[in-house]
Parts: sequence; structure tokens; C-alpha cells
Amino acid sequence: MNTPLLELRNATVVRDGRAILDIDHLVLHEGEHVAILGPNGSGKSTLVGLLTRDVRPLCRDDGPSVLLRGRALWDLIEARQFLGVVSNALQDDYDRRVSVRDTVLSGFFGSIGLYRERELTPEMRARADELLELLGIAAYAKRMMNTLSTGEARRALIARALVHDPAALVFDEPCSGLDPHATWSFLRTLRSLATSERTLVLVTHHVSDIVPEISRVIMLKEGRIFSDGPKSEVMTSEHLSALFDFPATLEERDGAYRLW
Repeated sequence: MNTPLLELRNATVVRDGRAILDIDHLVLHEGEHVAILGPNGSGKSTLVGLLTRDVRPLCRDDGPSVLLRGRALWDLIEARQFLGVVSNALQDDYDRRVSVRDTVLSGFFGSIGLYRERELTPEMRARADELLELLGIAAYAKRMMNTLSTGEARRALIARALVHDPAALVFDEPCSGLDPHATWSFLRTLRSLATSERTLVLVTHHVSDIVPEISRVIMLKEGRIFSDGPKSEVMTSEHLSALFDFPATLEERDGAYRLW
């Protein structure tokens, strides 16, 4: 069998003496399009932190808990090229006077903005310009990030995440703070990024964020995997009622979902 892209084994994260995430086994394969769905406090952001190496699990005697392409140890720069992340926390970090172009270019270095000692190659500049055009924000290249709308800034961060053409993209609550038009525009972009060559991980508590290209849904509740399987089997009114603790009715139309 092919080596999984991402694998968690007996991964436990403890805060203040309490396990806030406890995953027995989770595997994400190359090219999978996965949604991680759960209420606030279910451990979704902690799970993202495990994947990005910003959160460390408990050490165990039976081997490493987090593997990227079968490896436990990665060079930081190599890992950044492998995994592109867009999150609210990152957007908060960029609520400052950094130009949109420099925001995209900073993705090559994993920094917040650019520093004087950074050496930019013509190839880097060309790639940034290409992505600004792709995301429809070339006209904002000289604008400061703290002058943009939430949706515009989110597009700049997507471009930043794409500079290395990473094998996997992780979106953590991507539609949070977006108005209806910006949400519609973002989900269109998300669908265009869901190619067979790229793994896509969408982390959300809104079923309406789950685009038709998502084929697998992992439900998290109280720090544990509540359900995991093909979207058609997992996304049911019964599962969602139990996940969110209220009598939910799921409506599906052309691959999109709505919860009542």
C-alpha cells in the first residue's frame, strides 16, 4: 500500500491536566478531499495544530504519534513546502501594515511579512504575481492587509499558502467572518483547488462549508472521532443531531448541504 500522506497514531494532547484531543488512529491519503466537522470545543483546531506541528502530543513508548509521508522528523522549511495552511489565527497575525504582494511572497519563508535580509528571486516574484492573478487580487498587490475586507485578506492568505504548490492544503474555519458574497466566492475558489493531485482538509463547524468535491467526512466530538467515512454515509440527520446535540434535519441539494 502507498504510504499515507498524514497519519496520527495514539495522538493525545493534554491541556491543564485534561485530554482535549485523543485520536487512536487517523489516516489521510494523497489526493483525498476531507472535511473535519464538529462543534466548537471538539478539538478541531488542536487537530490542525498536530498536522502543522504547532501542537505536540504526549510522548509515547510505542513510537511517534504524527507522521508525514511515513516520517516523524521533518526539516521545518521542508514541512512548510509540504503543507499550506489558511486559518483565522494566521489572518489575525496579518492584520497589520504588510502589502498583499509581500504577504504572498512571505509564504516562501514561512514568515509574517518580509524582512530585509530575505532574498527574492525572479521566480518567486513571478509565482507571486501568478497567484495574485489566479485569486483575483492583482489589483490589491500594493494595498496593506489591514485595509482589506475579510474576504480579500483570506484570498491573499490562500495565495500565500499556494506559493510552493503544496501537496496538502488545510483550511481552518475558512468562512468565519465572511459575508454571504465572500462565502460564495471563497467556496468557488475552494472547489477549484480540490484537484486529484492535492489533498484538501477543510475544518469547520458549518455543514454549508462542505463543498461537493469533499468525499470523506470526519466528525469530532469532545476530542475524539465520533464518525468517519464516505460523505454519503456520514452526513445524515441522525449523525448530525448526535454530533451537535439538537434535533437536526439535513437538506442536500446538488452536493451542497443545509442544516435545519
